[in-house]
Amino acid sequence: MRTINPWINFNGNAEEAFTFYKSVFGGEFTKIIRFKDLSGPEFQVPENEANKLLHIGLPIGKHNVLMANDVPEFMGRVNENENRSKILISAESREEANKIFNGLSAGGEVEGPIGDSPWGTYAGMFRDKYGIEWIVEFDPNYNG
Repeated sequence: MRTINPWINFNGNAEEAFTFYKSVFGGEFTKIIRFKDLSGPEFQVPENEANKLLHIGLPIGKHNVLMANDVPEFMGRVNENENRSKILISAESREEANKIFNGLSAGGEVEGPIGDSPWGTYAGMFRDKYGIEWIVEFDPNYNG
């Protein structure tokens, strides 16, 4: 397996969330497609949905892309407090882990403060201000 690219659903604030993520990770969006870009006679897009995101991608590191979309209202709301999964970021150093943890957890809820873990890594866990759950970890014994 070459990569795993997480895909997150949002209730109309994907662009705001990804602008925040970009401020932490840096980089440039690979692609932004709005619902209005697909609008036509066979696919009518309501005006209140036109600027919502059908797709956005943000490269993170060398081989990963964080992706997302806004869920159209007709499909119902995403339960942002029931994601039941986490996005794991493997940092290359403690310094990078601290920077990412502190940046992404700002305004969110820390579930496990970053620090030395019983299994030998440096890790922390939180839910960001958009309800997305993250684990940031640095493994000093990883030789990959």
